[in-house]
Amino acid sequence: MSSYKIFDAQLENAKKLGVTIKPSSNKHKKVDVFDKDNKKIASIGSIRYQDYHSYIKLKGKDYAETRRLLYKKRHNKTRGIPGTNSFYADRILWD
Repeated sequence: MSSYKIFDAQLENAKKLGVTIKPSSNKHKKVDVFDKDNKKIASIGSIRYQDYHSYIKLKGKDYAETRRLLYKKRHNKTRGIPGTNSFYADRILWD
């Protein structure tokens, strides 16, 4: 089980999408995403990298905003495709 601490804002982001999240059972990922039937649909966020909320906590809002823009540019081709891991990572970990 992942040792990643899920932020309240990430729980809210997941709720807006109609999914729930829990620490990942995959040691290389941060979060597992579950549908309304509690079926796992994605494992998101490499444990080796920070995300928007982690950056805010570690380095402040301005730095986090810069990292967010770079993340969104880097993943622009896949983050808009509903149901993909990239989609959930973008909307849960980076919003």
